[in-house]
Amino acid sequence: MAVLTNFPNRASTGSNHSPSSLRALAFLSFPQFLLGRIGLLAGILALDCVLLASVPHTAALLGPLAPFGIVSFAVFVGLGYSRLKSPRDPLEFNTVFFVAHLASVAAVFLGILAAWHRFDFLQGSHAFHLASRLVLLAGIVLLALACIPFKTWVRTFRSTRRLWLYSSLAGGLAWLMRYPLQSFWDASSSALGRILQVVAFHSVKFVLRFFLPNVLVDANSFRIGTPNFTVIIAEACSGMEGLGLVLVFTLVWLWYFRRESRFPQALLLVPCALLCVWMLNILRIAALVLIGNAGGRDVAMVGFHSQAGWIAFTLVALAFSMATRKLRWVRRLPSYSVATVASQSPLPLESTASEIGESPATAAYLVPFLAILGASFVSKAASGYFEWLYPLRFIAAVIALWHYRDEYRKLNWRFGWAAPLTGAATFLVWIIPSFWSQSSSTSALGSTLTALSPLARFTWIAFRVLAAVVTVPMAEELAFRGYLARRVMGREFETMSFASLTAVSIAVSSIVFGLMHGHQWMVGIAAGVAFALVLRWRGRIGDAFIAHATSNLLLAAWVLLRGDWGQW
Repeated sequence: MAVLTNFPNRASTGSNHSPSSLRALAFLSFPQFLLGRIGLLAGILALDCVLLASVPHTAALLGPLAPFGIVSFAVFVGLGYSRLKSPRDPLEFNTVFFVAHLASVAAVFLGILAAWHRFDFLQGSHAFHLASRLVLLAGIVLLALACIPFKTWVRTFRSTRRLWLYSSLAGGLAWLMRYPLQSFWDASSSALGRILQVVAFHSVKFVLRFFLPNVLVDANSFRIGTPNFTVIIAEACSGMEGLGLVLVFTLVWLWYFRRESRFPQALLLVPCALLCVWMLNILRIAALVLIGNAGGRDVAMVGFHSQAGWIAFTLVALAFSMATRKLRWVRRLPSYSVATVASQSPLPLESTASEIGESPATAAYLVPFLAILGASFVSKAASGYFEWLYPLRFIAAVIALWHYRDEYRKLNWRFGWAAPLTGAATFLVWIIPSFWSQSSSTSALGSTLTALSPLARFTWIAFRVLAAVVTVPMAEELAFRGYLARRVMGREFETMSFASLTAVSIAVSSIVFGLMHGHQWMVGIAAGVAFALVLRWRGRIGDAFIAHATSNLLLAAWVLLRGDWGQW
């Protein structure tokens, strides 16, 4: 049976391969060890889910096996992480099984596509759904055997002892609880939601009476406001979503930094974070009423209403992450300053900073993107249907990029002919859906810009183009390709060459990059892969930046020349 072995990291003695050919072969290699193969398995399954989710279907493809498998897999990897990490024997990758897996997924994909567009009678056929599930389940088994040989699976289950049993019980519990939990989520009124709704209503009333003398209150309908502007505090606005997001974030953060944190002290920060996001939600609703009462109805209901919650979540998440890294009673290592430790240690400053958990390069790669993200929260929150403060994004990015300019001088910003060609190809892929969609006719941006004065219209468009061509490509390439793609490969990401990016790191960074583009996530993923490949080819971040900037420049020209405002 044919197998694909991993290529060595460096040429052996007497090899006839050139360095460039070795780099190309290294890209085809997969993670060699058990834990990396498990991550590869999860990543490919995630891509399969994304592919199948892009096709409309009327029935669940795996039914109850989905929650059982996901929870069992997560518990098995989470609890058995240390044991799964210890085996260091290189594993073979079975290409025959992998091709069979691709064939099974393609068969299910094409079958669902045909049932939806041509053979409607198949949508209600139990035999068709059963056959699709069996083929997909067989494909998952084939993928598991392609990534990890059968003997290694058996050895892993034996070494982890009863962990497979505990994981299966957790998966079974998730399967049994799916209906009660779904009923709780879908219920028009749940006990917890009702309690939070009542408490949120009276808390907002308490806050508003400090600012407004004539607060109108209707406890039966949960309506509160003034004669000029009122809102209804529904269960969805009671803070449940924010509490859930913060709870997930804090637990995941503590698990990821479990070695750097002290327990159980660190767990005390979780209720503090929940309390903070709850209080910020109360202030958000009160501010919503104040803005609407002052005459900014559109700003209150369109911009502020949708963005203030994300601003609150971001602030709490940032404060929580800083607290876990800075507070002495939470950190496992003492929170000395870099200067103090450097003066007491013979190691270089960079090594000392790394040992206490701080990487000087991390901020340079992430802060520009975070500045754009934060500025977008503010500009959208202060806007109605038209984001008139969009130039704030450009200004925030320029300030951040200028602040870290010394770090960027260490990078190679040169580029070759492949960069603009890649950008042009990415642009073509990006606009293909517009040929059969009506995005240009449904976007109100064009009519809004036409109503502005010539100077205001030119200024807004100029900042929009400058951001799209200069600051956004640079910030996103630094964050997604410069940081995330290499951070997936190891903690000391700044020591890794761009030419050493692996298939897994490119896939992970491209998926996250694509999901940041909303409903255009599929072409966003394709664009992320293209930019990562051109970066890896020459190992220069300048190639990725120019490819990204070229794509955005052509898209801006497309929007302005054709009036296809839906692309913006």
